[in-house]
Amino acid sequence: MTARTALLVIDLQAGVLDGCVDADGVVARTATLVDRARAEGVPVVWVQDHGGFAVGSPDWQLAPPLARRADEPLVGKEYRDSFAGTDVGDVLAGLGATRLVVAGAQSDYCIRTTTQSAAVRGFDVTLVSDAHTTTDAQDDGVRISGEQIVAHTTLYFRGLRYPGRRYAAEPHDRVALG
Repeated sequence: MTARTALLVIDLQAGVLDGCVDADGVVARTATLVDRARAEGVPVVWVQDHGGFAVGSPDWQLAPPLARRADEPLVGKEYRDSFAGTDVGDVLAGLGATRLVVAGAQSDYCIRTTTQSAAVRGFDVTLVSDAHTTTDAQDDGVRISGEQIVAHTTLYFRGLRYPGRRYAAEPHDRVALG
């Protein structure tokens, strides 16, 4: 059986991207990927954080030039995991998706949690290695740069293994959508 791919774009919103590493580059590369997906007939599913921003506010809006088409699903979420408390699983099932290509923010929170959750749910997943981002972090006096977090998230995902599933981390211009 051939995998049916969906492009999942997570939290590339103005407020989420504030202070993120290479945010403009991530948005530009994601926009290129969205255009490719549309041209190839691959469904694009948008996930937006409803927990931290008022729906419709400037911080809630997708970062330009990203723009959702009216026929593309939009899933609002309140948790880091895009599957938790949402209908994204039903949306993906309705599209017949068995493989996800994932881009978005924040690498160490919503991206890592959602890709892991998708893996547990039986999806094949490709993380777009140059189309996810985050901010610097600090915990207990240890500072970690956003660049290090992005690199570590990609490294973690490249090593992910589940029986009978396929996982990859590839740059936007090498991701196969079909």
